[in-house]
Amino acid sequence: MSHAHPTPIRKRRRSAGVGLVTAIFLLVVLSGLGVAMLSISGSQQASSSMDLLGARAYQAARAGVEYGVFQQKQGGVCPGAGAPTSFRLPAGSTLSSFSVTVTCVKVAGPVAAGTAMDRYQIVATACNQASGGGVCPNPSTNLDYAQRVVAVEY
Repeated sequence: MSHAHPTPIRKRRRSAGVGLVTAIFLLVVLSGLGVAMLSISGSQQASSSMDLLGARAYQAARAGVEYGVFQQKQGGVCPGAGAPTSFRLPAGSTLSSFSVTVTCVKVAGPVAAGTAMDRYQIVATACNQASGGGVCPNPSTNLDYAQRVVAVEY
């Protein structure tokens, strides 16, 4: 006599499909991290670029002040006394994209003891996108606009 064994019923495994869900979850998380890293990298590059433009604008403004002091000391002419003097920096230099506007005013105030020495204030404004004849400051709405102002009194 043989006993017929009933065919075993397979139990449904509860873990079926968990690997697929896990894989999709990991893909979504890794994609999000990749997008975040690209965003951070882009903002760092933009920040670095603007920092460089700011440093160049400062150097251009310093060059404008030095020009004004030189003109006043050598020729006795205060550049920009009547109207501001504007010029572009030399082509081929790292500052060639900048324009500088220089103003100079005679400052009233105390003179050196026993002398009648004049005092001057020279202000140079440098910007990298001067439209309308190269005058700075410029009401630019460009995101790459950089402007610096340097003033000296002597």
